[in-house]
Amino acid sequence: MSKTWFITGASRGLGRVWAEAALGRGDRVAGTARNPAALEPLTARFGDAFVPVRLDITDRAAVFGAVAHAAERLGRLDVVVNNAGYGQVGLLEDLTEAELRAQLETNFFGTVWVTQAVLPVLRTQRSGRILQVTSEGGVRAYPGLGAYHASKWAVEGLTESLAQEVAAFDVHVTIVEPGPYATEFGGDSLRVSAEHPDYAAVRSTLAPAFELGDPLATGPAILAVADAEAPPRRVFFGKSFADVEQIYAERLRTWHEWQPVALAAFGEPARQNA
Repeated sequence: MSKTWFITGASRGLGRVWAEAALGRGDRVAGTARNPAALEPLTARFGDAFVPVRLDITDRAAVFGAVAHAAERLGRLDVVVNNAGYGQVGLLEDLTEAELRAQLETNFFGTVWVTQAVLPVLRTQRSGRILQVTSEGGVRAYPGLGAYHASKWAVEGLTESLAQEVAAFDVHVTIVEPGPYATEFGGDSLRVSAEHPDYAAVRSTLAPAFELGDPLATGPAILAVADAEAPPRRVFFGKSFADVEQIYAERLRTWHEWQPVALAAFGEPARQNA
């Protein structure tokens, strides 16, 4: 059976790839963008199967209106993809209050508003999928991307709670964690803070060499996640696993090493000696 999708940030990048993948197999998609003109190629190619939606996800009232419009046009919502967002580059001391708040308003609060708006639809249907797009940066961190990581880690924590809250309604939630891809994310979708001169030496070491994945390869992957009978709570897209596995192994070693202190902080040794 064909599915109906609501995809934020559908005008370019991975959101555009995923919209085209769903539409290409006969699904219907409501796709959002700040500039609806950027969605015109999808309308021209797929006709009434694509519903263009002008939306700034930081506007909570507009989000609720957009979701209601999409649900009415499509009749139901089967797959919701929270994809819209951007990256802010800046060391912690570089970041202005406005930059940090804007990053969270889009990546975190925008995701919250969309999720809150679609939940009544999915809960009433007693079915649906929510795909929260974070990043490998939702489980690891690079220097110079603290604001971005804060927003994505926040989405991951929120989503872990959400998944438990909606399971009884047969609503499944998956965190999609893409690694680096050859999209506009590293171009005009990236915002850069003014640089504090005292960090020049530190900053010179902050440009890791990323191997970039092919965005088109994520199309079949997103369909596989959306169609899975038992969808995963988390899934990487790309080659992130090996590096993240080492990070988590180190965290486990540290927690294990400091477990005596942890138990002492609970008061357990005192009770054992009583």
